[in-house]
Amino acid sequence: MPLSPDTRAKLKTVSTATLTTALFKRGLRSQFVQDVRPLNPAAGTMVGEAYTLRTIPAREDLNPIGVFQNRAHPQRKAIEECPPGAVLVIDSRKNARAASAGAILVTRLMMRGAAGIVTDGGFRDAAEIAALDFPAFHHRPTAPTNLTLHQAIEIGVPIGCGDAPVFPGDVMVGDADGVVVVPAAIADAIADEAVEMTAFEDFVIGRVREGRSILGLYPPTDPATTEDFARWRKEQGR
Repeated sequence: MPLSPDTRAKLKTVSTATLTTALFKRGLRSQFVQDVRPLNPAAGTMVGEAYTLRTIPAREDLNPIGVFQNRAHPQRKAIEECPPGAVLVIDSRKNARAASAGAILVTRLMMRGAAGIVTDGGFRDAAEIAALDFPAFHHRPTAPTNLTLHQAIEIGVPIGCGDAPVFPGDVMVGDADGVVVVPAAIADAIADEAVEMTAFEDFVIGRVREGRSILGLYPPTDPATTEDFARWRKEQGR
């Protein structure tokens, strides 16, 4: 089932930290993409369905620079076919020694209306990509072309990205902390729960700033906390 506009909007209002807690409650412990960071945290929260690209270690006789002349090259094809509103997710085998993409490809992805790009490898032209108003996440900058280590093989298949399992259509959410993978089948329920969790956490932060102890407040083991929260929600319209 495609990501609904309502669920997309909800996921843009919650943090990856809150989402990982909601996922953990369902027994999902490995949904956070490890060791990737946003190049431009000011680009805002990234939300979109995963469009996946898998790479393998490059085999030199099959991976010369001339492969880019092939219009069906998987990396080029992924850039040109990633649907608007989707996130291109690249399995670069947690290896940032060769680039997953550079500024030209990422700019093209942005102009085509993609929601973002994520790799557990690295990008060339990191400073140029960081200047774009476009969510892009990687492990660290790199200079060498991807051909030196990575061979793009397949599009639209399950991959691992930063130790997280990513299936095509899963919902990728990225913020200043990093990227979390929300399984497509439970995206609506997770979004609803995360919105509720966020409201409670905002209430708690307010009370803590007023000097209140977290004991009985977080978690809300004191019945008075539940009553106080209900009043706060009514006052705040949340």
